[in-house]
Amino acid sequence: MMIVVKNLSKDFGGIKALDNLNFCLNKGDIVALLGPNGAGKTTLLRLLTGYLDPTSGDVEIYGSNPQHKRVEALRKIGYVPENAPLYPEMTVSEFLKYSADLGGLPAGEFKQAFNNTVSQMRLHNVVNQKIDTLSKGFKHRVAIAAALILQPRILILDEPTEGLDPNQKHEIHKFIQTYGSRNIIIVSTHILEEVEAVANRVILLNKGKLVRDTSPQELKLSGSDYDIASAFRAITGEN
Repeated sequence: MMIVVKNLSKDFGGIKALDNLNFCLNKGDIVALLGPNGAGKTTLLRLLTGYLDPTSGDVEIYGSNPQHKRVEALRKIGYVPENAPLYPEMTVSEFLKYSADLGGLPAGEFKQAFNNTVSQMRLHNVVNQKIDTLSKGFKHRVAIAAALILQPRILILDEPTEGLDPNQKHEIHKFIQTYGSRNIIIVSTHILEEVEAVANRVILLNKGKLVRDTSPQELKLSGSDYDIASAFRAITGEN
């Protein structure tokens, strides 16, 4: 098991943001993390990446607990939050070098990692441009590239296609499918049509509880209209 979540709970001042979550993720899992606002999605992502400590329970990332061995665990994770911070005055190549140095990538491995990442994110034509001059779509790609430079085994993407046009969304979806086939990707999204486009697994949270861990096809059976949106409303009570 690459990610193991055991009896995971998180309280904030007496409010239970997550309540006794249990699941495991393996290589090849492309997971859509769903839930209404306040369901606990962001809290879960922060626990997985070690930014928060659990109130109870455990997280293991390839056998390492991010609560106790955060650096070791995070070497295997690339996390791209929604509206990921960038340095607009840097060029794309400068920012990727900065991200590689920050992540501890050995200098001798940078060139190969840089070439791979630029190819994966199709950044060839903008590597020498300042980030400030890029379109929103390219800024999204640069943010993902900064996480990819270390070629993480686990990639966590929070709202990766928010505000992108259909062509840009298609490119990101293709990347997720390709990279996710040999790694683990967790996509937190409010765009329900994205679930079928990229995911082979759905984890649905509601009021801090894990209420479904299933495939997109099985999830649709819970809705009256045999689609993700009607299933989401039926399960979360938002009819």
